[in-house]
Amino acid sequence: MNRGNYRQRIFSGKGAAEAFERVLGEAAERFGWRVNAYVIMSNHFHLAVELGEPNLSEGMKWLQGTWIRRFNRFRNWTGRPFQGRYKGIVVEPGHVFAQVCHYIHLNPVRAGIVSAENLGEYRWSSFFRIEKRKRPEWLDFSTVLSDSGGLGDNRTGWNRYRDYLVWLAEDDLEKKKLAEAQMSRGWCKGSKEFRKAMRDEAKAKGAQLDRVRFEGLEPKSLIEERMMVWEEELVQAATVAGIDLGALPRPKMSREKCLLAAVMKKRTSVSNRWLAERLAMGSVSTPTQAAKRASENPGVRKEIERIEKALE
Repeated sequence: MNRGNYRQRIFSGKGAAEAFERVLGEAAERFGWRVNAYVIMSNHFHLAVELGEPNLSEGMKWLQGTWIRRFNRFRNWTGRPFQGRYKGIVVEPGHVFAQVCHYIHLNPVRAGIVSAENLGEYRWSSFFRIEKRKRPEWLDFSTVLSDSGGLGDNRTGWNRYRDYLVWLAEDDLEKKKLAEAQMSRGWCKGSKEFRKAMRDEAKAKGAQLDRVRFEGLEPKSLIEERMMVWEEELVQAATVAGIDLGALPRPKMSREKCLLAAVMKKRTSVSNRWLAERLAMGSVSTPTQAAKRASENPGVRKEIERIEKALE
């Protein structure tokens, strides 16, 4: 998922949304993705993607970069339309993944654009294509149909899936389960066993990457991979600390930023530049200063130890 810079309405025009949908198809074919759900809203997009190989970073870079070049060239603009790289969440296959897809399909309903009964009228969504005779090969509805009661990929199944989404939109308990706070936060969603397996894999990946010195000359793919590890570690640390990464205090040396900087620098080989940009800390040297300040404060140092223990 990603949003427009400063939450600007980058997809408000038909051409921008149509171009993104077209580039998404090109990316899916190029990188072997199976797209289970997508929605393009006025200022953000959501994708639910199954990977055939570990190429999410490469694929998202191509997808966003290609669309940005076309977007800027058409409007004779320069700059970065998106607020950042993108946010990716690892999701357990099966029911949990299907729930994410349902959440994506219901975005236009939550935004008040269409009713759940008329969800098929929203043009820029995979749900719009479910009843189409000709679908692109990269679009796969098998998971959402199966999770909604073992439905067939036919008109009866499509109608019943629409009815299921109407029920989800109307039922208060299901609304809570599909709330944005639950679906768009964290780095991993699934059972306790699945999350543990993913944490172990992330730790192993991080340990392997940390054995290679971070230098400007190392392979570009390795740099991107390390950034993914850093983001996962940062999200986990912030979750344990009860810190909202989307609402950090503005001061560059706030307690929250100092705490996160100290944890990150103790647990990873994160670069000062990445950390300064990610936490809006200004100068490249600020994370080092912040980590030092945190370690010199007994109360903050105790919190650092608590977070490290929780992340072990």
